[in-house]
Amino acid sequence: MIDDPSALWSRRGVIGAAAAAAVLPTRALAAAPETLFAGTYTAEGGAGLVPLSATSSGWTPGVARAAIRNASFGVRSRARTLRYLVDEQTAGSLRIYDAAWRQRASVSTLGADPCHVALSPDGGMLAAANYSSGSVATWRLDRATGLPRGEAMVVRHEGHGPNTARQAGPHAHWVGFTADGAVLHSVDLGADRVFAHRIDRAGGRIADTAIAYQAAPGSGPRHLARHPHMPVAYLVAELANTVTVLRSLPGGRLVERAVHPTLPPGFRGESFAAHIAIDASGRRLYVSNRGHDSVAVFAIDPVGALTPLQHVSSGGHWPRFFRLVETRGEMLVANERSGAIARLPLRPDGTLGTAAGALRLPGVVFLID
Repeated sequence: MIDDPSALWSRRGVIGAAAAAAVLPTRALAAAPETLFAGTYTAEGGAGLVPLSATSSGWTPGVARAAIRNASFGVRSRARTLRYLVDEQTAGSLRIYDAAWRQRASVSTLGADPCHVALSPDGGMLAAANYSSGSVATWRLDRATGLPRGEAMVVRHEGHGPNTARQAGPHAHWVGFTADGAVLHSVDLGADRVFAHRIDRAGGRIADTAIAYQAAPGSGPRHLARHPHMPVAYLVAELANTVTVLRSLPGGRLVERAVHPTLPPGFRGESFAAHIAIDASGRRLYVSNRGHDSVAVFAIDPVGALTPLQHVSSGGHWPRFFRLVETRGEMLVANERSGAIARLPLRPDGTLGTAAGALRLPGVVFLID
């Protein structure tokens, strides 16, 4: 493990971050969602997009929207109540729905197996990661409608890794804009890299691309999570089962400060890290482990450094995704291979309790409100 937390932050930044953390609540202020929607893989028995209604004792599934298939990731526009969902297939597409789930548009991602999507902070751009093609697609969005203006612009990643089975070429797995919208980061599992795409905001397109961070060979970086109020990001590596603490620099460059295992000491089985998320207060970080079938919990200190707290069973097999529902005091874990959503109690201190039950849902891989 490498750890240099003193280098993460200036003295002024530490004081400011600590003060901000002191006033942040341990629970999100927004009302708990009354309905969530579960995306499923049809090849694994998924019925489509399944609505889940909140009850006092859990969640109840409704009638699936069978036409919305293979929705493995998506985002929601709060301003326009539009949802942008990927259709993860060889001929990848992005489908856009209004609040009543009427389809407003369907556009090609110009790549294969799109698996992640992100909106720019101002809502003027949309980006998608094409996994099998190793490319990133971006669209300009109409300010009035939120719909794409013309065909996507595509930037292809370059690179490969030593794992010939998984890294023969680039595999884009995550995209996300910086808070100021000046840079789009993309994480590539096949190339062991995080790319920084500088955005020409006037033109609504990528102006140029550079390597923001070169990960360890064979580590297979998968997803990135940005801290809510510090220039710190956390990179989860699927193949190495690690989470890397990164300092964010102007222009999009990322500098490594620490590397932590996501698995407990002594574990020797096969496992692949998957989802990563931070709670609303910025004090806890969570990572799911597929194979070990657990969620790792880390404490985040005032400079962004991590301390491992616990590993809790995911309540099923192959936890691909999870969602924090802090106002209900729970984490919902989409266990893909066991085909069920487990409910883990979320304690006031951000640690997790034992799974309280599971909702059978074949092929479940994603949850959106």
